[in-house]
Amino acid sequence: MKARSVKLKEAHKSSGSESTCSIIWDLESQHLVTSSTSDTKISIHDALLPAKPPKLVSHHKEGVTALALNPNSTCLASGSLDHSVSLYNFPGGKFQTNVTRFTLPIRCLSFNKSGSLLAAAGDDEGIKLIDTIDSTISRVLKEHKGPITGLAFDPIGEYLASVDSIGTVIFWQLSTGTPINILKRVAPNYETDTSVPNVLCWSPSGDFLAVPGLKNDVVMYDRDTSEEVGSLKGDHSQSVCFMSWSPNGKYMATSSLDKQILVWDVRKKQDINRQKFEDTICSMAWKPTGNALAVIDTMGKYGVWDSVVPSHMNSPLEGAPKPKSNGLDLFDEDTQEPSGSGSLSNVGESSFGEPEPLHKKRLRKQTEFDMLDEDDDGAVGIPTKAEPRKKASHIHKKPKDDVYEEVGSGMKLGRPKMQDAFQPGCTPLQSGKKRFLCYNMLGVITTMDTDGYPHIEVDFHDTGKGLRVPSMTDYFGFTMASLNENGSVFANPCKGEKNMSTLIYRPFSSWANNSEWSMRFEGEEVKVVALGTGWVAAVTSLNYLRVFTEGGLQKHVISLDGPVVTASGFKDELAVVTHSSCLPSDDQILEFRVFNFAKEAQAMKGRLPLTPGSCLTWLGYSEEGHLSSYDSKGVLRVFTSQFGGSWLPLFSASKDNPEDNYWVVGLNDSKLFCILCKNPLTYPLVTPKPFLTLLNLSFPLASSDLGANDLENEFMLSNLSLSQVQRKIEEMATSHQNIMPLEDKAFDIETSLDRCILKLIAACCNGEKLERATELVKLLSLDKSVQGAIRIATVLKLPVLADRFNCILEERMQNETTETTPFTKPSSDGFKAPNIMPVADNRRMEFENAVPPLKLPSPQFFKQEKAETSRSTVGKERLESNGSPSVEKIKINDLKVQGETNPPKKLMTIPEKPRLFGSVNKTTGKGNKSEEISPSESHRPTNPFAKSQNTQVKTSSLLDSIKKMKDGGKS
Repeated sequence: MKARSVKLKEAHKSSGSESTCSIIWDLESQHLVTSSTSDTKISIHDALLPAKPPKLVSHHKEGVTALALNPNSTCLASGSLDHSVSLYNFPGGKFQTNVTRFTLPIRCLSFNKSGSLLAAAGDDEGIKLIDTIDSTISRVLKEHKGPITGLAFDPIGEYLASVDSIGTVIFWQLSTGTPINILKRVAPNYETDTSVPNVLCWSPSGDFLAVPGLKNDVVMYDRDTSEEVGSLKGDHSQSVCFMSWSPNGKYMATSSLDKQILVWDVRKKQDINRQKFEDTICSMAWKPTGNALAVIDTMGKYGVWDSVVPSHMNSPLEGAPKPKSNGLDLFDEDTQEPSGSGSLSNVGESSFGEPEPLHKKRLRKQTEFDMLDEDDDGAVGIPTKAEPRKKASHIHKKPKDDVYEEVGSGMKLGRPKMQDAFQPGCTPLQSGKKRFLCYNMLGVITTMDTDGYPHIEVDFHDTGKGLRVPSMTDYFGFTMASLNENGSVFANPCKGEKNMSTLIYRPFSSWANNSEWSMRFEGEEVKVVALGTGWVAAVTSLNYLRVFTEGGLQKHVISLDGPVVTASGFKDELAVVTHSSCLPSDDQILEFRVFNFAKEAQAMKGRLPLTPGSCLTWLGYSEEGHLSSYDSKGVLRVFTSQFGGSWLPLFSASKDNPEDNYWVVGLNDSKLFCILCKNPLTYPLVTPKPFLTLLNLSFPLASSDLGANDLENEFMLSNLSLSQVQRKIEEMATSHQNIMPLEDKAFDIETSLDRCILKLIAACCNGEKLERATELVKLLSLDKSVQGAIRIATVLKLPVLADRFNCILEERMQNETTETTPFTKPSSDGFKAPNIMPVADNRRMEFENAVPPLKLPSPQFFKQEKAETSRSTVGKERLESNGSPSVEKIKINDLKVQGETNPPKKLMTIPEKPRLFGSVNKTTGKGNKSEEISPSESHRPTNPFAKSQNTQVKTSSLLDSIKKMKDGGKS
């Protein structure tokens, strides 16, 4: 049956001459990436919407010669004729860095199985192995005598294969960087002509390496012996120039200089489909999730060949390994466990062990090609090998925690794995590199793992304090530390014959000599350490919480309910998180306890919430002393006393920047301090010095029909601030401390909250959400703010709503004059605002004593020609008909309506936005008889991160904007 012709369309313009082009799929088959040596731009095509214009990535100064995607398709690498290798995030295409440069053009690129190592080569005849974590050159491999045109890491992670333009193939051992076999003149010899590159590729299982042969065929070589085990030879009349394996390794597509593609059944050594093209196909990519093949020719035209494998045959996806789509962890068990042969997956991955020598000569195994010669019965599918491989590098042993156990019903259930204990602000061990033992808002503690004794250094972020701590020699191999203003504590895991763990405390200053002290725990390992005001704490493997004084006195030993996860200290409080149990979904159940050592009491206890499928990655306190947590899904939660003690989600990395990872350092009342780590890295490196990124805190709100999510978020954060400050005022008032600074702060937050509520009321009026606007008016703290809401309704020509606002204001004023209890805000519908403590602020008292309660008539909506007395009478009758007390006539010029409503002339000033965390409940504002509320001239508590400036806002400007929105549509 003749195959349907594949239609190609232009991806890159050609000057009329042939170019070397590249094409690759991403992991989920959602994007195609193409490039050409005649074009400086890289094109990212939407495979789901082919008609959509591609996204163009322009960085190179000359044509692009090679492309590569890391295994989880988050990082794109490109090589160019301009001698550079660049990295971009994917699929965004944003340029990240130039990782290396050559003296001659680049020809080929390849990522290893974890994406932590990138191999690059070209006309320089040398291969550079680049560590993508820190963009350093791990090793340079030199053995080729011609331009290198093809590179491929084996899927198991032990070898790198390379081929040059003169036909030499080399197998490299990654652990040593030496060639273990060199095959000369096995591929076509193009000498120095790089327009037709030699290529090679490993089978998905990693058992065979496919290389273009000298007889217009494809030759397979065994991975262990490097011996030829078979070939695919058919109707190609010229040399094979590209190959691509199907996802399951049962089929292969080959393109040739004869301008045709053949599709092979590898086991049968027969071509099962073919396609003829106008120009040579120079690159192909088998679709990872389907029966299709993406192709691009030497003129820059690309297309997708669907139904490559005939429908009556097995699918090319049958038996293929499922791709990982949830990101890539460079430090998973794959990359950390040494192989059975002793070789490492690569020189750039984490490894804790010395490689054993690899035997160059191995016994030749029986292959599928040999079996075919013995028994060619036409069976479909690749048979299993007669002799199993004697390698264990890619075979994972199940840990004891994950061993399946028999239960009474006969089913096998696995024991869920719980996360290990970790020290907040500590980064993983990296051989030969510096790492952080502690990183917090005060400073950092760094160390380097070397052959000798490493040096530990303590540095503070604020160098102006003049506090300098000399470095210390680490004789114990410390793996964790904690730091505060008074000193630092260090601990190591169990070591030595007695299996002993050591803890050392070093104060920064002391009146006595020899103030440093240490503790040793035989058969007991320190898991987490923490510091506070006058105390040092350590949690051990026996679930003991051990508390010491700063002088080294052992003061408390407390048994915890479960294995520790982490701990953090702040002043008198220590928060400890422990395991409770696991759910059937493998989600962890964690508990937290907060100890107050000054009162010798347990301040709080409860469950620690986590995002489903996540683990805890950071625990600490804000600058104001609020307990906070951060999980691996990027959600920050802060503990509050609201609702009897609750965790509030105040940040979500998935909404802010899902492509990168945030490593949390700390937070204050409005900002999250973290370090941005480029994917796939999840923690910062010591060098180059990381920079702190400040992110705004915000609730994960739903998409409101009002379209004012920013205002609603500000409203919720301000309410959170009020509750926090209220709690502080109550605590300080109980202990008879000066609460006036907090009361000033509370008043500022109240007025700022009123400003936000007024904006929300305006949005509700424009969106015809009048019931919601009425609810918001009842939350206003100041009478002047309610008058502003009445004016807003008047300007927007909503007489019924303005009348309701006016009734609410009258009711409030009547209650203020008659009630002597703390201020509340009742209303006709039963709504009641929170009680507010009376505030002993001189400005408030002067305002309340100087200005009698002000009552406003209902706003009128008829022409100005009518007499003032008539308007006053109508307003009086309306109020009396509603059951409200009659009031005297009051002139408000800015509420007069003549045809269209004129903007008000008087001013109402409201301080700027509040700061997060902390506040009191709402109280009545203060001022004088004028229509202004002046900001306080008294001293305010300063924020260490930002200066507060009180500003005046004209109500008339707000009304002008609302009027323009209503009448002209422009704000």
